[in-house]
Amino acid sequence: MVYIRKNQKNLTKAEKRAFVNAVLELKRRGKYDRFVRTHIEYFVGDGDEGLRVAHMAPSFLPWHRRFLLDFEHELQAINPRVTVPYWDWTRDNSPSSSLWAEDFMGGTGRSEDFQVMTGPFAHRHGKWKIEAGVTEDPFLTRDLGNAFGRGDPLDLPPRDDLNRALTDSVYDVEPWNSLSPTGFRNKMEGWTDGAGVDKLRTHNRVHRWIGGTMIGGGAVNDPVFWLHHAFVDLIWSRWQTRHPKSGYRPARPPGPDDPQNGRVAALNERMPPWNTTPAALLDHRKIYTYAD
Repeated sequence: MVYIRKNQKNLTKAEKRAFVNAVLELKRRGKYDRFVRTHIEYFVGDGDEGLRVAHMAPSFLPWHRRFLLDFEHELQAINPRVTVPYWDWTRDNSPSSSLWAEDFMGGTGRSEDFQVMTGPFAHRHGKWKIEAGVTEDPFLTRDLGNAFGRGDPLDLPPRDDLNRALTDSVYDVEPWNSLSPTGFRNKMEGWTDGAGVDKLRTHNRVHRWIGGTMIGGGAVNDPVFWLHHAFVDLIWSRWQTRHPKSGYRPARPPGPDDPQNGRVAALNERMPPWNTTPAALLDHRKIYTYAD
């Protein structure tokens, strides 16, 4: 049966509570931290050796689609009615948005250490301890609206940024990494050659706007990660509808003399940690749809 992912602002109180409770139960069972460890393991950058599948690569979008599906299926094993909501950060774009309410994600961190003190994922409630992070902090941290520290304000991506990505009819281009100058994938992922806040675009800019735990490979420790990536997945779905003849690239692996040989997943190549390929993740409509 096809299920629906909703905009978080349209969730009822009961739906919010069901989602939060399922996430907390997944954490209690020790399964949530497996997702954190997976993301940390596959957060491989351009300068690292080996295959890149989760970031700075064409498979950024199908890899996270599969990652979201696995997480959603674990939640549904706890409560079959739960789906991952999405957060449209072009509209709900301030620290006062409903997303950050006491009964949902909680708010920003306190000034001295950025520790989140409100909401169900606040460490002080005893249900959300960071076990698999990239720092030693046992608590969730955020610094909403600041790029590199207090006094350095940053806005969330505007609708124009999404439109620039959506109008690019090519999925990805060489060199298939953070330096790809055009292509929907990198316009959506948000790597640029700018400086300061100007280098932060779309997906990347959202991570930096939230700050704290959401920066780096351990970002999954903040449950808002899933709502952010559900919206990224929704935008990819819209791009696919707008450009039905523009498929995933590269369709074939880079040649043996190409620096990206063995470093990116082509259309029919495996994306670890699964045996699945980008080709298998191109159409989600038989599994889930999105409600506007």
